[in-house]
Amino acid sequence: MAETQRKIIFDNQKNRDFNKIVKKRVNAYFSENNLSKFANAAMIRKTVLLFALYFGAYGLIISGVLPLWGMWAMCLLMGLGMAGIGFSVSHDALHGAYSANKTVNRLLGLSFDLLGANGYMWKITHNVIHHTYTNIQGHDEDLEVAGFIRLSPHTEHQAIHRLQHFLAFPAYSFATFFWVFIKDYKYFLQRDLGPYKNKKHPASEWVILLITKLVYYAYIIALPLALLEITWWQFLIGFFTLHISAGLTLGVIFQLAHVVEDTAHPLPRADDTIPEHWLVHQMETTADFAQSNRFLCWYIGGLNFQIEHHLFPRICSVHYPAIAGIVRQSALECGVPYHCYETFGDAVGSHYRTLKRLGKPNIAPVEEALQNGI
Repeated sequence: MAETQRKIIFDNQKNRDFNKIVKKRVNAYFSENNLSKFANAAMIRKTVLLFALYFGAYGLIISGVLPLWGMWAMCLLMGLGMAGIGFSVSHDALHGAYSANKTVNRLLGLSFDLLGANGYMWKITHNVIHHTYTNIQGHDEDLEVAGFIRLSPHTEHQAIHRLQHFLAFPAYSFATFFWVFIKDYKYFLQRDLGPYKNKKHPASEWVILLITKLVYYAYIIALPLALLEITWWQFLIGFFTLHISAGLTLGVIFQLAHVVEDTAHPLPRADDTIPEHWLVHQMETTADFAQSNRFLCWYIGGLNFQIEHHLFPRICSVHYPAIAGIVRQSALECGVPYHCYETFGDAVGSHYRTLKRLGKPNIAPVEEALQNGI
């Protein structure tokens, strides 16, 4: 077992009413409508379509029947399909939210590995660390995108951060490159991970990591180079198109949930406590966006309903639009914040302004001042 470096304790005696009310109402919604909390027919149809988009485009490329411009277009579609599978299928399955059957979740969760990432490490860094310690600098690994990107007001400022509102979006474009070639290996080899000290990983997970990485490299790099009559630079154009389209899509969407103007970045007190209920902490540090955009709701697997996801990660994302009104009303009645941006553009604009603000030195957030009695 890994020894925890610092365990943050939330004051779950505060705002208990919100905890009870929102859970009771959401549970009642499913029971009264005789609905499962897991995937429904619409979710299954979406899963089939997204897999068909990704692997269908790959099949057309590898068949060699398309001209170069057609192959390039299929690489773009593969990138969008890759992001869609990650958003909708892998994410739900790795949270155990896709199916009540653990085997189904396990098999669908392997789609993450099939896309070049590692599901086991995602469960640690995302399911456990990010979901528990959302927006807490030094604990939430999602705040550590790159040294030249400052996503928390508590991260030490560097001169390069003044340019981050220009650098961040290009950096997001390389998110899946980093994932496929560096990030998973780095985290497996890293001694300390978030709040964990000297984290050890099972030998079986090392084996899965290496095998699935080799499978990915084989079908995405080796086979196209071996079977297609293309040059190395033509391959690189297609490869970069795939990963830049996937990386930019994934990178931007995930940042809009927590690094925007309304969300908080609280610091624990000297005794490692957060003076708020964990559910309320999630409400303070998370934002929804574009709730009425039907395409985004379908494509990004409910990640624009990030509040609902953080409160109910074991509910399939296909149900988030239906329970969002319940969560919003419960928050209003209990005096708990509910951050939501009307459109995708509003959320992107807020993220850009936040990057620009955090790019300046000596930003002292309200919550830090309050904790220090200022």
